[in-house]
Amino acid sequence: MNDERHPGLRRRGFLAATSLGALALAGCGTGGSDAKGGGAPKSGGRLRAAFAGGGASETLDPHLANLFADAARAKALYDKLADYGADLSAQPRLAAKWESNKTLDRWQVTLREATFHDGRPVTAADVLYSYRRIADPAKTFRAKASLEPIDLDASRATGQRSIEFVLKRPTAEFPNVLAAFGAYIVPDEATDFDRKPVGSGPFRFVSFAPGRSAVFRRFDDYWEGAPHLDELEFVVANEESARVNALLGGQVEYAHELNPTTARAYEGKGQIEIVRLRNSAMQAFCMKTDRPPFDDKRVRQAFFLIADREELVDGALSGAGVVGNDLFGKGYEYYADGLPQRTQDLGRARALLKQAGAEHLKVTLDTSAVAAGFTEAASIFRDQAAKAGVTVEVKMGSKDSYWADILDGGTLSCYRSGAMPIEAHISQRLLTDSTTNATQWRHKDFDALYQQAQSTRDRTERAAVYERMQRRLYAEGGFLIWGFADWILGTAKNLRGVEAEAPANTLDWARFDKVWLA
Repeated sequence: MNDERHPGLRRRGFLAATSLGALALAGCGTGGSDAKGGGAPKSGGRLRAAFAGGGASETLDPHLANLFADAARAKALYDKLADYGADLSAQPRLAAKWESNKTLDRWQVTLREATFHDGRPVTAADVLYSYRRIADPAKTFRAKASLEPIDLDASRATGQRSIEFVLKRPTAEFPNVLAAFGAYIVPDEATDFDRKPVGSGPFRFVSFAPGRSAVFRRFDDYWEGAPHLDELEFVVANEESARVNALLGGQVEYAHELNPTTARAYEGKGQIEIVRLRNSAMQAFCMKTDRPPFDDKRVRQAFFLIADREELVDGALSGAGVVGNDLFGKGYEYYADGLPQRTQDLGRARALLKQAGAEHLKVTLDTSAVAAGFTEAASIFRDQAAKAGVTVEVKMGSKDSYWADILDGGTLSCYRSGAMPIEAHISQRLLTDSTTNATQWRHKDFDALYQQAQSTRDRTERAAVYERMQRRLYAEGGFLIWGFADWILGTAKNLRGVEAEAPANTLDWARFDKVWLA
């Protein structure tokens, strides 16, 4: 999600495109049609899904969605114009199609025929109202930064179901804007979201008790086909143990966000099913490139070689993930997968530190219990660095202010991000004026490459520009990306159709209109 200062989606729910750190799923897919051998989909029943929640301040306003629970509820009630597929490419949703002019600064979007829960058609007026509401300068809605490329004063309806979006600059990846986290379409003039919200999503509103539960019912006229379930209930359970116990005891059929030790304890034992959503969360150390010692690229290169990534994945993630290669977005569209996998090389690391005059380097590593595995990763890396003659002092930060503290402060910190397009990661974190530039990476020639990519119509040519940018980051960037964590779900044995191929927070994650109870 796109919460400007919270790569970890605030303490309890770590989402996907947080601007500083984020986590996104499509049909029933390979893991979906019947991952557990149960034949054709069945209709009926109530699914109960347990999520960590946000307390009494929870809202069903989809433009305020911050936690995973918020996003899952919003997805059930509302639609976006597009959403992210498993590779984080934009897939059409309420938008049936989009096309640009030659200069990529005007896009014509055509809406599919869809209706809101009260029977009104979804129109261009609803889309423009929704986007203008999100962009309100007086408000802090999650998708505001993502919608920034659009000139909403100049954009207009060209028909009941067609919109011309006028952009402030060429934007080849404009469909990513339509898919932005939190960019849901609500009815024109809608303001009351907690008492009687009306969306165009697969479920319609029944009841809501903030911090406790929300109940939704199947919307028979949903444009993509009615859900299999009769009803969907979201249950708030903030402690992981409470979610697991509710699942084991039959009080819920779906438990979001389990830890790796729980997964290992129950996987293959027959009581519950464990679903691992791969490549859901980047795990990294963030080096500030504008201050000593990391303003010397040789020191950054040495740190790349100090890391034993396998040990970090095994120790900090309990093995629930894969090693990284200092680039964001493993498995996503445009990922530069042809670069050699980095491995630990302490001899070369020492030589680079010596060249940089940093042989007896001492550095403080900021960490916090704000995200799973952070304190473990810091301890493991401290011990790895000692083998290269580097003294790392681990400093524990506040869970409440950690993301704001490390954005501009310190020199080295633990970092993570949920799923987002590689283009969004670059634009939000790696350009000179990026609002969440935690590595303080500021290079005008790098900015120019991004603008070149956004001005390039041909996808193959555009991919080549993104590869150049990634090669530069691989060689001397400020993110030491050591791993990608699985996002782990638990489900009851009788729940079918849960997608297992898509990272958390993509189109097919929490896709409750596609599941059924056998």
